[in-house]
Order: sequence, then C-alpha cells, then structure tokens
Amino acid sequence: MIRLILVGVLLLLILTFFLQNQEQIVTLRYFFGLREASTLMYIPILSAFAIGLLVATILLFPAWVHGRIEVRRKTKALQEVEADLERLRQSLDKANTQPGGLGPRRQAEDLADD
Repeated sequence: MIRLILVGVLLLLILTFFLQNQEQIVTLRYFFGLREASTLMYIPILSAFAIGLLVATILLFPAWVHGRIEVRRKTKALQEVEADLERLRQSLDKANTQPGGLGPRRQAEDLADD
C-alpha cells in the first residue's frame, strides 16, 4: 500500500514538472560543442529517466529470473517431501490397524516399560 502511495506521489510530481516546463527550451551541446540542438526541457529529462529504467531493468532481470527458478525448484522439492510424508503416514496407519501389529497405545506402553 505504501508503495502504491509513493508511486502516485511520484507520478503527480512528474506531471507537475511537465506542466510547468512545457514551453522552456534548452540547448544541448553534443560532442564537446561540435553539435548543438534545441529542444523542450522535459524531453532530455524524460529520456534520461527512460534510459535509467531500461538499464535498471536489464541489470535486475537475471537476478529476478534466477529467483523465480529457485522458487520453482524449492516448491517442487517441498511437494515431493510432502508426498513422501503422506505415504509414510498411510503406511504407519496400515501397520497400526493390522491384526498383530502394535497399536499406538500398545507402542506407548512398550516404550514406557523399556
């Protein structure tokens, strides 16, 4: 929820910046002054922001993919262990209910005698 509020405030600030700087022109000097270009002020700032987002996405994407693969691997291992646990519980129930098998009360009495 806090994240959503922060994003909303950030978008509101960006919108305010664009509305206040719609008509201001800035001159950009490329290649040590060999080339110049005039443009509206918000275009270079918006471009730098977009390039920053692109670079951050490229740098964080491999870690995100690795994390998703790891979560999938751990989930599969957990499901296998849970299935093994259920099979062991069922085999223990069968052993306790078979005639001649030790029931839970009888097992506890035998352990107390030892």
